[in-house]
Amino acid sequence: MEFKKITDFIKDLFQEERVPLSVPVFMGNEKKYLNECIDTTFVSSVGQFVDRFEKDVAEYVGCKRAVVCVSGTNALHISLMLAGVERDDEVLTQPLTFIATCNALSYIGAHPVFIDVDMDTMGFSPSAMKSWLEKNAEIRKGECFNKNTGRRVKACIPMHTFGIPVKIDKLAELCTEWHIELVEDAAESIGSFYKGKHTGTFGKIGALSFNGNKTITTGGGGMMLFNDEELATYAKHITTQAKIPHRWEFKHDHIGYNYRMPNINAALGCAQLENIERYVQSKRETAHAYADFFRNNPDIQFFEEPADCRSNYWLSAVVLKDHEAQLEFLEYTNDNGVMTRPIWELMNRLPMFENCENDGLKNAIYFADRVVNLPSSVRLKK
Repeated sequence: MEFKKITDFIKDLFQEERVPLSVPVFMGNEKKYLNECIDTTFVSSVGQFVDRFEKDVAEYVGCKRAVVCVSGTNALHISLMLAGVERDDEVLTQPLTFIATCNALSYIGAHPVFIDVDMDTMGFSPSAMKSWLEKNAEIRKGECFNKNTGRRVKACIPMHTFGIPVKIDKLAELCTEWHIELVEDAAESIGSFYKGKHTGTFGKIGALSFNGNKTITTGGGGMMLFNDEELATYAKHITTQAKIPHRWEFKHDHIGYNYRMPNINAALGCAQLENIERYVQSKRETAHAYADFFRNNPDIQFFEEPADCRSNYWLSAVVLKDHEAQLEFLEYTNDNGVMTRPIWELMNRLPMFENCENDGLKNAIYFADRVVNLPSSVRLKK
């Protein structure tokens, strides 16, 4: 298939001559709620929209509590701390992810161990994790340790790549068996469900992102998802400077973090969440259009959701036949008004993490050399 046919199809699909990758849509109560913040002067970290946004998201995803913060990276950082990750612990994660996953564990002084991804999800592979654990790990006094390094393996962070759920139930079973805490990186997957349950609610804590190009946005922001009320209360406390409530005194009982989401951002989130199902449906319709278009193309495969899940298709993706084809496709599309991008550089290829342990990463390398994301903005006007 000629690349021109593809760019023509995408321009026609989005009815634009220059098609961006993923831009936010504001078609509801965004201006109304933002004006309310301005009129009441509650534009900072105090205001009704912060509490409302937490409550609304918790209800939507089906968890007991949600706690907002400034970014998805903040959410991951605090989630790992609350899961008990400490300096020199090891955290199992996937190399095919945005750098926030590894940055968050690095803030604590922990070390990533990179486990391969599955071919049908592009996310953390339970079978690869099982193989690595059986070969390299052991249980001592109720905790998991790496036999090679002697370090404690404290947590596992799967990431739902582009909104496509990993086999999270299998990972949860392995984490229980090996005494490892499960922290879900659901930064890209709000609106995605696995076997009828929302992503980010399977582990001890889940982390969401509301960055500007996500399915819904607060401009910048993140959130932690909990089914443990007490842990959620503590998360709220330490992310708001660990201040002891009092009418005028400023006393603090822990080292705290200024990770508070401002009311004005939460207001935007409340309005966005009101339309999330419309946004997800639009993204899914776009994905289905891509799937039909590429159906009989032997050189370009559209990456579709596996069985038992509903993906939000945050970013639609195709898999080219090889790395040369990937580079040619990226150059042609971006030169001709259609914004596309490759998968992130694999974490183990970055200088900060190039010496970290991994299991070979055959599938991750395959995808890194072939995957291209296509324009995936919500195609709704009002």
